[in-house]
Order: sequence, then C-alpha cells, then structure tokens
Amino acid sequence: MLTVRSRRTALAVVAAAGLFGTVVAPAAAQAADATAKRHKTVNLQLLAINDFHGNLEPPAGSSGTVKEIDPATGKEVATPAGGIEYLATELRKARIPADDSITVAAGDIIGASPLTSALFHDEPTIEAMDKLGLDVTSVGNHEFDEGAQELRRVQEGGCHPTDGCYEPGRTFKGANFNYLSANVTDEKTGKPLLAPYWITRSQGVKVGFIGVTLEGTPNIVTAEGVKGLKFANEVTTINKYAAELKAKGVNSIVALIHEGGYPASTVYNYDCGAAGQGISGPIVDIAKKIDPAVGAIVTGHTHNAYACSIPDPDGVPRSVTSAASFGRLFTEIDMKLDKTTGEIVRPTVKAENHVVRRTVEKAPDMTALIDHYSKLAAPIANRPVGYIASDINGRGNSDLEKPLGDVIADAQLAGLAPADKGGAQVAFMNPGGIRSDLVHKASGGEGDGVVTYGEAFTVQPFTNMMQVKTLTGAQLIQLLQQQVSGSNAAAPKVLQVSSNLHYTLDMRKTGADRVVLDSIRLNGAPVDPAATYRVAANEFLAGGGDGFPAFAAGTDKLVGASDLDVFTAYLGAHSSASAPLKAPAQDRIKVIGPGSDID
Repeated sequence: MLTVRSRRTALAVVAAAGLFGTVVAPAAAQAADATAKRHKTVNLQLLAINDFHGNLEPPAGSSGTVKEIDPATGKEVATPAGGIEYLATELRKARIPADDSITVAAGDIIGASPLTSALFHDEPTIEAMDKLGLDVTSVGNHEFDEGAQELRRVQEGGCHPTDGCYEPGRTFKGANFNYLSANVTDEKTGKPLLAPYWITRSQGVKVGFIGVTLEGTPNIVTAEGVKGLKFANEVTTINKYAAELKAKGVNSIVALIHEGGYPASTVYNYDCGAAGQGISGPIVDIAKKIDPAVGAIVTGHTHNAYACSIPDPDGVPRSVTSAASFGRLFTEIDMKLDKTTGEIVRPTVKAENHVVRRTVEKAPDMTALIDHYSKLAAPIANRPVGYIASDINGRGNSDLEKPLGDVIADAQLAGLAPADKGGAQVAFMNPGGIRSDLVHKASGGEGDGVVTYGEAFTVQPFTNMMQVKTLTGAQLIQLLQQQVSGSNAAAPKVLQVSSNLHYTLDMRKTGADRVVLDSIRLNGAPVDPAATYRVAANEFLAGGGDGFPAFAAGTDKLVGASDLDVFTAYLGAHSSASAPLKAPAQDRIKVIGPGSDID
C-alpha cells in the first residue's frame, strides 16, 4: 500500500536491533562485515519521537525536564528539555544528508494538548509536524479524543465541522504525513479506519511501516471517541500485515506501536541490558511475539525513555525504543539494509536517545508558528484564574496521592456538592487525566504565583463533562478495590480523592486485598455497604474508563459543568493574590509498602 500523502517518493527507513549506548559486539560486527562483503548495503537513518501531545511551547514543570547523570558529579540531575523550536533544530542537525533519513512517530502526536494547540483542534501541531519533516506515525489513544471523523479530518484536511476555519480565507490542509491505524477497524465495514501500513523505497530497497495503537484504547478513551470502532490485538495485527508486506516484496519492516514499557531507571539513557531484562510492561510480551520479519519496533504511550534490545520469537535481539514524551527527546537509529535480500542487517544497528536541550538555537519557522497561534489564543490563554503559594505538582509527583490530584478532586466536590448540581458527597479524579503541574514561576508576563487559564487548561485539557452518580456503599468499596485489581492489578491506577475520604493501601499485598477495608472513612465514618452515596467524577471515569466498572454501574446520573470549568472556578474562589492556594498535605491515602506513580 503506497499512500499518496507522503512528502517523499524514494525514502525509506527502518530500525533494527541493537543495544543502546553500546558499540556492536565483536561477533556481531564480524557477522556484519561478512554480510557486507557478500552483499552491497545502504545506510539508513531513523529519527523517532512519540507522545508529543501538542507541546509546541516548552513544557513547564517536571513535564519539561529529562533526568540524566551529570558527568562531572555522577549525580542525577533534571535538565530542561523540549519545545518544537528546539526539537526542529535538533532533528534538522541530526539528519544525514548523504543517506536516506526518515522521521517517524509512535502516536499521541495530538490530544491532551496545551491551549495553544488544543484551542484550534491541534491544527497548529499538525502544521508544525509537517514543517518538522514527519513522514509517518501510528495513531495513539489520544488521536481518538474527538472521534473517528475528526481524526479523518486531521489526516485529510478541511475546516472543523463546528468551529469552522480559524482565519478568513485559510483552510486547514490536513497532515502531509501518513497516519497508520492497522488494528483500528470500522465496526460495519471491517476495514481499517486509516491506512494499515506505508511503503517507501530507499536506494532501491522497499521499506514498510505498520502502525498500531494499544488494543486497550477503548478503556482509556471516552466511549464517544471510539464509537463505531474495533481495536484488534497488536501482535496479531502486525504479524498479519508483515506477511502481506513480505508478499509484496517488502523485507525491511518497522512496527510503530503506541504501547510501551517501564525501564528500571528513569534516567533517559539507561542501559536495559542485552536481553531486555531492565525493562518491564506490555511492550516486552508484545515484542517477544511479533514476527521476526519486523526488523525494529518504535513505541510510545508510557512516556518513558529507552533504547533496548528484546529478543524476537527466534531469540534474536531486536531494537525497541521510546523517546519519552513532549518532544524532550528524539531517538536516532542508524542501520544498514542489504540490497540483495532487502533485509535489515541487524548487527549493524545502533540506537540512541538524544536530549532536546534548550541551549540550541530556535528554529525561526517554528517560532513564527508559535507566535501566530499564541496571538490568536492570548485573550483566552492569559486570563488569570487563580493564585498559588508554591508549585503544586501533579504529573511531576511520583507519589500515589498527588498534591494537584487532591486539589482537582476538591474542586470537583465543591462544584458538584450543591443539591441543584448533583449533591455530590465525594469526588474521584483519574491520575492519567492530570497532564501537568501548576508551577509558581511565571510562564509569561503574568507574574509568579499567578495561574492563567492556559496553564489550568494544560493541567485539565480534555474538557470532560462532570457527572454525579449514585453508588451503593458496596460499589464504592469495589471502586477503591478496582484501583489495584482486575485490569489494574498489574499496573494500579490510584484515584485522587476529595479531602473527606481517607483509607489505607497496603502495597505489600496483592489485588483487592491491598485496600484495607476497615480503614475506609468518609466524613470520618465507615462506609455502609447498604447505604447510597452521590459520587462525582468526570465523564470518562463515570463511564467505567481506566478499568472502573463500578462507576458505570452507578444510577441517577446528573451531568454538570466541564472538569476545567469546576477547576478554574475553584481556583478563583479559594485563592487570591493576598491568600494564594497552598499545596495540600497528601494525607488522604496512607500507603504501606512500595508505591509508585503508574499511569
């Protein structure tokens, strides 16, 4: 399948196995030299990113740093990184003019974006990616935030069906790069929503890319966003299309997968080990089952950095990489293709993540793009909505209970507690919905401690509508247990709770037993399994998202304001320049044993 929206007609790229941060082993190098002598090879370069999430401007707080080891002291430091102006400069410097080079991504390029992009339905990010030279990407779960039709518009172009075009005489052209959705099919037709793969050529060698998102996308996107779609297994889908590509004479194949892993260290250049023993998570099992015909795997979703080697089904090492998120890193993968067999010469592959440092020169075209959309968004983005006394961290806090999660849950309870707003008695917030931190230092000219609408939007970008439902006490207890059991047993999702709920998690135990039942207190009293309670949550959680079917079983639904509206209203009502909001004490969830931020 040759798609027509490619910006090139004779370029190809692939990544193949190789241990990041190391030179090729002597035996492997000898094998590579022997192959090179038998067959003519060509050099290829792959530049990869993932989970950009519309972060055109340098992300603030912890979202805008990368952990690395200071060579001078040997200590771990946080280095400012990211921003499309710097990413463009670094990618343009890294491309090798003499060899074929292609830029790829593994999904979530858009969605959950800051206001400068999100206010315009991420059209600015698509324009930026075209300028950046992106060639192909898989879809991610956030590409479905606004549904299938909007994703098609992002690919094909046209004015937004509700908001129209944002400037007179200017129509959105759509992405000039290729979106791939091999495992996403229309329920009625059974056909892929977008192209399943893309084929190109590099110096006469055919190269194919297969793009998939995680099979569990419907569990982490609103029901409306995935309406009418089916999501198939990643391995089954990739193996199916790898066979189809081989039948078309394509023997160099790369999988772009929006699913990832968890390296043992958060340092960006951590060495996972020759057998991938230093990484865990869904991608490990997936990688071990994908057809050996696939020469390399570029991943995303978990927002982690790694360039690992994981054995394929034949036990042969294969490159599996991820470049963290928000444009803070990019992965460079260099390799050779055999012109005779059309295959990747795996022993020649080297993969390395690079930090997008803010010390390099800004790309002028990206600066102009940001300035253009920032001016359009300024009247909304720069409006003050509250005041904080210090940083209130959400995404950047590694505890199971996060200060900003507490604030958001309190805001939701305050907004929905009135009888005419739903009569909520307790509120819950999903940790994955907290997209950033509230940073005390001014991001512009607003002054330190001032929270602007744009900053609040970056924290809560989904504009999910709030809901209040009636749950029994037994269902409320089940809800707490579902954080650490069922689909969340392996990777717990600990909900953020309003200040009137307290309980203990014993992480030394397993499954539902981690919730200490006799510790649960609502307004200081035990939860009565036979009583009923009014519970507030955003529409994603209230619909059972993130593995919480107890929410979906609730009754007497009342729909309220958006999560962003109740958040900004709370900041306005509970803070002022003279009395800024302080970070909560994080004393609602007592954790016994190990705890980590798992999203």
